[in-house]
Order: sequence, then C-alpha cells, then structure tokens
Amino acid sequence: MTSPQKTPATPPTAGPATAVTSPGTGPAALPTLLVLDAVPPPRLGRLTGRVRIEHADASTLAERLPSADVLLVWDFASHAVRAAWPGGGPRPRWVHTASAGVDHLMCPELAASDTVVTNARGVFDRPIAEYVAALVLAMAKDLPRTLELQRERTWRHRESRRVAGTRACVVGSGPIGRAITGTLEALGVTTALVGRSARAASRGDGVGAPAAVHGAEDLDRLIAGADWVIAAAPLTERTRGMFDARRFALMQPSAHFVNIGRGPLVVEDALAEALRSHRIAGAALDVFTSEPLTPDSPLWDVPGLVVSPHMSGDTLGWRDELASQFVELYELWAAGEPLPNVVDKQHGYVPGH
Repeated sequence: MTSPQKTPATPPTAGPATAVTSPGTGPAALPTLLVLDAVPPPRLGRLTGRVRIEHADASTLAERLPSADVLLVWDFASHAVRAAWPGGGPRPRWVHTASAGVDHLMCPELAASDTVVTNARGVFDRPIAEYVAALVLAMAKDLPRTLELQRERTWRHRESRRVAGTRACVVGSGPIGRAITGTLEALGVTTALVGRSARAASRGDGVGAPAAVHGAEDLDRLIAGADWVIAAAPLTERTRGMFDARRFALMQPSAHFVNIGRGPLVVEDALAEALRSHRIAGAALDVFTSEPLTPDSPLWDVPGLVVSPHMSGDTLGWRDELASQFVELYELWAAGEPLPNVVDKQHGYVPGH
C-alpha cells in the first residue's frame, strides 16, 4: 500500500504530499483515519496535525466508512466491519486490526477488494508463549490441585511430572507458534511445529525455532505422540473445528491440550467429553467460540479444564504497544512505503508462516 488516496483502482506511488481529496474537503486535505472504538481508546497523539481522526462504533461504522482513507479496528472483538463493509460507496484503502486474528472482520467483499489489511503481528508473540509455558508448568506440577488442597487445608504429598523430555505439538506456524516452540524448548521440551504446508527452517524463523515445519498431513501422527498439544492456528475454513472428537481420541490419555488461538478451532463439547471420560488428562482454554463465557456455560465445571478470559497476550502496557505499532505503520503508509504484516485476505493470515 503506497498512498492514502481512496479512489484509484491501482494505488499511486506518491504519498500524502500529493493533493488528497476527501468528501467535503478541498485539495491537500488531511487523510481521514476512522477508528472503530473500544474502551480505552488508542493513544494516537503522535498523529496530531497529520491526520483527521474520526470515531465510530457498530451503529455508525457503515455511514462513516465511505469518508475514511484508513480504518483502525481498535475494537478487535467486534464483527461490525464484516457487517458494514458490503454497503455502497468508497471504502478505506487500508484496514489495520489491533489483533493477530482477522476472522472477525473478513467478509467476501473485503477479501475481493483492493483494500490492504494488516494485523498486529509481533505484539503478542512472547507474552502468549510465556502464558503457554506457565500453563504447561502448572499442569505438569499439578498446581491447580495444590491450590484446591490449600483451600481445603489438606496436606497431601504427591509426585509431579518432569517437563524436560516431554513432547509438544504446536499447531500454527506463525510468529506466535514459533515463539511457543522456542520457549518450550528452553524448558527441555521436544517440539514439533505444524503449519498449512511443510517447509524447511529459514534464518527468518528466529531464535529457538524448530528445524522444520510439518505439513497438515502430519498432524494426526504428531498429536498422537505428544504430551502437550497447543492450538495457535488462525481461524480459517480449513481450521474451524479441527480439534474434534476424532482428534481428541488420537491423543494419549496423559496428554494435555491448550488453545490460545481462536475459539472455534475447538469443538468445545467434544473437548468437554474427552475430559469427563478421561480420554485426555487436562486442558486449558483462553479463547472460546462465544465470548465472554456466560456464567451458565457448562465449561466452567468441566473437570481438568483451566478457563481464562482471553488474556494470554495481554501484559501490562499492551494497548500502548498496539497503538505505537499502528502509528509506525501509518508513518510508513503516509510516506508511500510498503507495509509489513499484510494479510493474505484469501487465506486469512500473513503469508510465509
């Protein structure tokens, strides 16, 4: 993406120093940045005087889209973009979502358009990897049961599991999946990383990356031998419901399952049944098919299941980091430079991972 102009079918190479026309304004008008709001709003002070910032919510997004050059989807839990995009009129030339996943905003009309979509790749990698490592350690050392016994004032000695030497299958070969493998390998875990297609490792895969990425055809074999199965894949039509009763039946009775990817990757009823029947030893879900999880959800009471409220990547200051990332991307866009983190809209993720 190289220009804030909305109207040409092929973006020009000139940046915003070239005359830009927005509805109701004259030549050389500032580009319009439309923010789909959430609380708290993003801190965009560095853009003061360089862009006209407007705000929308789900009820006003459709009417404001035609006047926007750029759309920042700050409310990354909202499906408002998917609902509003098919309407008539011009559309922003660039959409950025403050999230790793893009399934909440993609619709056929956006996928078929010339609009560039970017995501927040890079912000959540290490925090999520740390969270997964914490879950693995907690489950191996039986910390949930220790806390229960403490509340019961019961002294009960138990043996726990050694983490080093166990095997993990990480499903999703993007930056988050690679960060998870590197962190688990630092604990002595042998990891296998599974992506859409097999490929050899490259230097760009980062520190601690596995030797290679396995293709989807290896998934069943790898999860059958894994002690830890970690779901970190994007949500696409290929991955929706991929962890179902058949796949849970393939896992070892001693295996633990963790989902920090997207809720609909998992058939939740099948997971609950696998835990109740002791088909697998335990699980942790940080994402769910429907969020927030309602108080009457049966998942709260499933034995051996750790429930957390979609917080695995949310460390102190994460919102400011997301805002800073967007400002850096905006500066590239305004200068006519190529944008990183560009999503393949047909596949639903940034390619090359």
